[in-house]
Amino acid sequence: MKKVLLTGGTGFIGSHTAVELINSGYQVVIVDNLSNSTIDSLDGIENITGVRPEFVKADCSVFSEMESLFEKHGGFNSIIHFAALKSVVESVEKPLKYYNNNIISLIYLIQLLQKGGGGNIVFSSSCTVYGQPEKLPVSEESPYQPVASPYGNTKKISEDILRDTVNSNKSIKVVALRYFNPIGAHPSAEIGELIIGKPLYLLPYITQTAIGIRDKLQIFGNDYDSPDGTAIRDYFHVVDLAKAHVLALDRLVEKKNKSGFEVFNLGAGKGSTVLEIVKAFEKVTGVKLNYEIVGRRAGDVEQVWADTSLAQKELGWQTESTLEDALLTAWNWEKRLRGKEGK
Repeated sequence: MKKVLLTGGTGFIGSHTAVELINSGYQVVIVDNLSNSTIDSLDGIENITGVRPEFVKADCSVFSEMESLFEKHGGFNSIIHFAALKSVVESVEKPLKYYNNNIISLIYLIQLLQKGGGGNIVFSSSCTVYGQPEKLPVSEESPYQPVASPYGNTKKISEDILRDTVNSNKSIKVVALRYFNPIGAHPSAEIGELIIGKPLYLLPYITQTAIGIRDKLQIFGNDYDSPDGTAIRDYFHVVDLAKAHVLALDRLVEKKNKSGFEVFNLGAGKGSTVLEIVKAFEKVTGVKLNYEIVGRRAGDVEQVWADTSLAQKELGWQTESTLEDALLTAWNWEKRLRGKEGK
């Protein structure tokens, strides 16, 4: 059985990817420091797949902990690297925290992979590397604009590190997946996006407002160049995103990659404004949202959505779920989560 290490594997995207990997016949080992997730996601993964992945609590930015993990398993040939801090807003406030965690952890993983003779990395990147694009939709060939946040810059720097590593060491192969805006939850509602503290992203803020945890949804800015003045993003279902990781890893394992370092955009291929998301959520759930317009946030770009034609051509990937599917599964997850907590 093919073995893969998932860093940050108890998190939102990591747990959904673990499900799809297990369903595709991979042996999954998860490492996570549980700073932004809980071990409960392992129960959800097991309930969906019938398999409980091996879990190790460790911090990817602590070399000795990662070295011990690699030694225990005799190394890994394949890694999907999710473990990173990911808040645009927090990164503006605490840039050194983001540079230290996100970049150091990647360097350590590369060093340990090289020590074992090389292998494959599927890297969790982001559309934030593009900054505010001059032309939409964004393709993988779009020129970089100044990155709007330290978080986005850590993803760009990480890609540069991976590209330089591949150029210097042919035993390392990389696929970097540039996500746009994954939302939703597994249709079973066994796993979803667990928010520890105040939500910093639109959908968890919407679902927490809808269920009564938050009094009001704040919409940051209504003076953007968009049909209703609110920012435009490319929202798509997290399960579709998870399946893309399996396709990317298969491509590397089966040596179908066309170069040592490949990049693919992942998104719905169309943009939606914040207010369009609010109205769509109200329609599919029947819940009226209380919201207010406030000022723009530092680090936010005005509008961005993906050209996903390369992923369709090379990975055979495209979204299967609708925006409404994603919104409804996010709501079902929120309701199940709060039911378990007695709220």
